[in-house]
Amino acid sequence: MDTAQVVIVGGGLEGLAIAWALAERGVTDIVVLERNTLCSGGTAKSSSVVRCHYGVPSLAAMAWHGIEVFAHAEDVLGADVGYRDVGYAVGVGEQNLAALRDNLAMQRSLGIQVEEITPADMSALWPTMFVGDFSAFALEPRGGVGDAYRTGMAYAAAARRHGVRIMQHATAVTLATGADDRVKGVETAAGHRIETDTIVLANGAWATALTTPLGIDLPVRAQRAQIVMVTSGEQLGAAPVVSDLVGLQYFRVEHSGEVLVGNSDHSSPEYTDPDTYRDHADAGTVEVVAQKLTHRFPAWSQPGVVNSYAGCYDVTPDYNPVIGPAPVPGLFLAVGFSGHGFKLAPAVGRLVADLLLDGASSDPAVDHQDFRFSRFADGRPLLSTHRYVGATEMR
Repeated sequence: MDTAQVVIVGGGLEGLAIAWALAERGVTDIVVLERNTLCSGGTAKSSSVVRCHYGVPSLAAMAWHGIEVFAHAEDVLGADVGYRDVGYAVGVGEQNLAALRDNLAMQRSLGIQVEEITPADMSALWPTMFVGDFSAFALEPRGGVGDAYRTGMAYAAAARRHGVRIMQHATAVTLATGADDRVKGVETAAGHRIETDTIVLANGAWATALTTPLGIDLPVRAQRAQIVMVTSGEQLGAAPVVSDLVGLQYFRVEHSGEVLVGNSDHSSPEYTDPDTYRDHADAGTVEVVAQKLTHRFPAWSQPGVVNSYAGCYDVTPDYNPVIGPAPVPGLFLAVGFSGHGFKLAPAVGRLVADLLLDGASSDPAVDHQDFRFSRFADGRPLLSTHRYVGATEMR
């Protein structure tokens, strides 16, 4: 039997950011339980794109805070987390031009640095890209790429320096409650019991196995996401990350010069078991990527597929996270990040600490009610006011 003031289930980036944020505010009697090794789940498979382009103001503000942390990580966390401000661009066709401009106006109102540029401007940044089917781009100069794994491990090291205890290969299997229905502890697969009055679930799609026995219908599912790595035969340099909302894809240049290509079309999601999914891209997906890239980069001299992999998003019905108390007293949810978790993680840590200690967000630009669990039962999903046709989950 052990005790802790707070137990965090999930040793990925979100859980570790929460542990650090709480410890920074003086709550150091914390145990983090990780079922495998730190950051070995969704964090390890993250594309690590840095961007603030959201149509939900709270999300945009949270991502902007994340950039500040990434840019000053050596001062904040004591380690470089691999952030590179190569820029981030969203390209749209005519049907989404008005939504793009409305979203840019909202983002500027939050102080986010972003500008509209022309397809010709983008040609100067990506000289080999065909831009004839774009109407405009939104460019974030401070957007770009990071490294989710390095970021998570930096949070882990910083949390440990505060005295946070981290247990790896410690799978939480049962959440215990008392006669008052309040949580009172957690038990691991190895039989280790930790008594606590506060449990934070930050374990993504694995959270439902713990909430279902408590009568909580948590709408979080594992959605398989496939990534294809390609070579162009060109020297691409430090080109910005691009979200192509015409072709419904995104791509970024790796340190190696290879191009990481991901999917932005979620119209036919593939739900899966997060423990047994296929960890490489299907032949059909590779073919679609090849067709899209042949259209987008017709001048590449020697294009080819290098390899592929797959990961899982922990998605909710509205593709936005749940951050807030569960119906069971003492149980707190930070799950369902739907592919947004890396860029939001610094702000998620701060928000969870705010809610647990103060009951409200300390950032006036972040409305914590946006992320309440009850929004699904209330029929009020968190959606962008200015949604993109064909890519609504992009927000």
